[in-house]
Amino acid sequence: MKVLLIGDSCIDKYVYGNAKRLSPEAPVPVLDYIRTDSTEGMAFNVFHNLDAFGVETHLLTNDEEIVKTRYIDEKSNQQILRVDEESEVIPLDDEILDDKYDALVISDYDKGFITQTKLFELCNNFDGPIFIDTKKIAIPANAFIKVNEYEFKKITRYDPDNMIITKGGEGTEYQGKLYPAEKVNVFDVVGAGDTFLAALTYGYIKYGRIDRAIPLANKAAAVAVSHRGTYTLTKEDVKKILC
Repeated sequence: MKVLLIGDSCIDKYVYGNAKRLSPEAPVPVLDYIRTDSTEGMAFNVFHNLDAFGVETHLLTNDEEIVKTRYIDEKSNQQILRVDEESEVIPLDDEILDDKYDALVISDYDKGFITQTKLFELCNNFDGPIFIDTKKIAIPANAFIKVNEYEFKKITRYDPDNMIITKGGEGTEYQGKLYPAEKVNVFDVVGAGDTFLAALTYGYIKYGRIDRAIPLANKAAAVAVSHRGTYTLTKEDVKKILC
């Protein structure tokens, strides 16, 4: 399997500490520092999850650094604050050849790497299955579109037959059918959509049917939310998912 992945990438940083008191200077918690964890997020996370499934992936992403720093209470795993550091992103301007890829995956967090015009151009020029996770409100009709319920309400231009709507603990809806979610203890939902997108792509290429790909993606997302932070599937996770 060979996939072309295009999208915005970032570094996810997690600053953990103990929030036991409020600041005397303002009504905000004071975080007693414990540690900092860092991992690659957004399109990077999709890339690593595709790799876990054994998919050869060519990634086109921004060179400019985007960093999301989340301050977390260690005991409750409650996010106290998020700070985003974003440089101006230079838009993608490459001509994309599609004859060597089994699928095109677009992970578009609307940070500037993929413009609205470029999104439609990519989809119009690619002859094969397309999977899109985007924050934009106008979406091409010739692709499978993965959105959550909040994003779905904002979209103004789309083909309803292509919408794959994730609904958290309920599951995933496609063409009026609900595919139930796996029942797990949820620790963190950050990056679960990226995991879902990667597994959905793999499942569709493998089985050629979206109704078989969605349950697989639900299983993969369930593994992701069972861990803290931006979690990437391991080869062992994938073996269990495919059983």
